[in-house]
Amino acid sequence: MTLVRRSHERGITTLTLDSPANRNALSIALVAELADALKQCGKDGDVRAVVLTHTGNTFCAGADLRHPPQPMTLVRLLRQIIELRKPVVARTTGHVRAGGLGLLGACDIAVASAEATFAFTEVRIGVAPAVISLPLLPRTDPRALSRYCLTGEDFGSAEAARIGLLTAAGGDVDEVLEPILDGLRRASPQGLRETKRLLTAKVLKSFHQDAGELAGLSARLFASADAREGITSLLERRDPPWVL
Repeated sequence: MTLVRRSHERGITTLTLDSPANRNALSIALVAELADALKQCGKDGDVRAVVLTHTGNTFCAGADLRHPPQPMTLVRLLRQIIELRKPVVARTTGHVRAGGLGLLGACDIAVASAEATFAFTEVRIGVAPAVISLPLLPRTDPRALSRYCLTGEDFGSAEAARIGLLTAAGGDVDEVLEPILDGLRRASPQGLRETKRLLTAKVLKSFHQDAGELAGLSARLFASADAREGITSLLERRDPPWVL
């Protein structure tokens, strides 16, 4: 079964996450397919830019708790998006949770419809947004990030745009996207490549400095007793014992 579908139109390749059984969660298989698709886009001279989108009502539910990739595998995927020599644009009309927010943070541009919702849910299952903090900390309002990472509460697309998680939001996501894709089609490949290199330098610096430590933290937290209870309670649709 193909978990990442590919289409192409006038220089823009669209990669569609298509794993409805787990709400497009980052399973070992999906991460591998997405990484391969991005690699192909990087080699294809006809690809001016990449749009990353989804089927169903969820862009990405975060890590697949039954078949999770290793933390360093997720680090490599996020870094691959950032280092791709072509712009990557996230397009969402649905829910984005936990590791899915890392995908948004790694993309150069991110747009959403009014019905999209967002939440850093890691704290509620006993872990932390360790790996995804690498692209998010340099790009997102620090006070807002503190609130939403510590509480795990939902917020909407207008707030996501205000805090820098999104580039733009609107009622019709494709209307929001239209001038962006037009601009990318009018830009030279060299101009896009070198401008992206400038814009991502500080983000990549955090990967150079902190990726190993944060991947280790993620692995330790997911192996903890709190995480086992948090994940079990989530799968069983009940509150964990620490809920007051």
